[in-house]
Order: sequence, then structure tokens, then C-alpha cells
Amino acid sequence: MSGHGFHVHGPHDHEVEHAAHGSDGFSSKIAVTTAILATIGALFGYQAGDTQNNAALFKNNAAIKKTEASNQWNYYQAKSNKQNLAELAMTLPNVDVDKYKSEVDRYKKEKADIKADAEKLEAVSLDWDKKSDDQMHQHHRWAQAMTAEQIAISLAAITLLTRKKWLEYASYGLAGVGVALGIAAWLHL
Repeated sequence: MSGHGFHVHGPHDHEVEHAAHGSDGFSSKIAVTTAILATIGALFGYQAGDTQNNAALFKNNAAIKKTEASNQWNYYQAKSNKQNLAELAMTLPNVDVDKYKSEVDRYKKEKADIKADAEKLEAVSLDWDKKSDDQMHQHHRWAQAMTAEQIAISLAAITLLTRKKWLEYASYGLAGVGVALGIAAWLHL
């Protein structure tokens, strides 16, 4: 619409406007249905975005924990190298074997602690990965539900233009599929 009193809108807008001001029951019913479907679709769209953001956040957390685990494994490797050098030093002539033996024992204990920490971090990383995968699955369900609602809205618009009853029923059917997919997403199915 321009500022000079001339306005242009699409056929669907035209039909909705006339339905709001007229007494055409069919058009009024389709207009209300379209508004309801748009609201449901918006809710599904919000949920789809939220679950996608959660999936990305969880994947980021998994990567952080995986990096921390990798750092622990590098630390473990450094202790292994020191242990190997101490074991090698014990075989050299004229060295204090007991000194190097105690170092080897110390490195073995330190490595066991480091290994336990690394394995815990890897388990946490895997848990975050699983949470991310679950959120992405739920995101896909919400997105499917939203898409079904958008298509149902498009069919409702075509129904207004053509006044075909079968399109009205197709719109309702597809809206029902969208709601079922939304329920599946909500139930984490």
C-alpha cells in the first residue's frame, strides 16, 4: 500500500479482507483457519529454531570437552615419554637405579590419574554429542511440522481462490499431519 490511497495486495489478502467484511461463511471459515494455522506454524518455527540452537550449543560443548580430553592424552603421552627415559636411564652403567625406579613408579601413578581424567572428559564429550544429536532429531520434527502447516496455509489460500471443497479438506488434512508431527517433536519421538 502506498501513501496516496492506492494499494495493491495479493488475491489471498483480497479474499481475507472481503471475508472479514462480508457475510461469506466459507471465506470466513478459511480466513480463520489460515490465521490459526499461521499461529501454529509460528510456534513450530520457534521450536525448530530453539532446538537447532541447542544442538549447536551442545555440539560446541562436546568439542570443548573433546579438546580437553585431547590435552589430557597429550599430557599422558608426555609422562609416558618421561617414564620411558627413566626406564632407559636405569639400564645405563653407574646410575642410581633406585632413583630412576622411583621416577618410573611416580610416572605410572601420574599416568593412571591422567588417563582416568581423559576418559571422563571423553565420556562427557560423547554425552554432549548425544544430546546434540537428540536436539537435531527434534529440530527436524519441528521443521517438518512447520513445513506441513505452511503448505496447509498455501492450500487454504488456493481454496479461497478456487472454492474447491477437496482443497479445503486437503488443507485440513495436511494441517493435521503438521500437528501430529509437532506432537511427535514435543514428545521427543
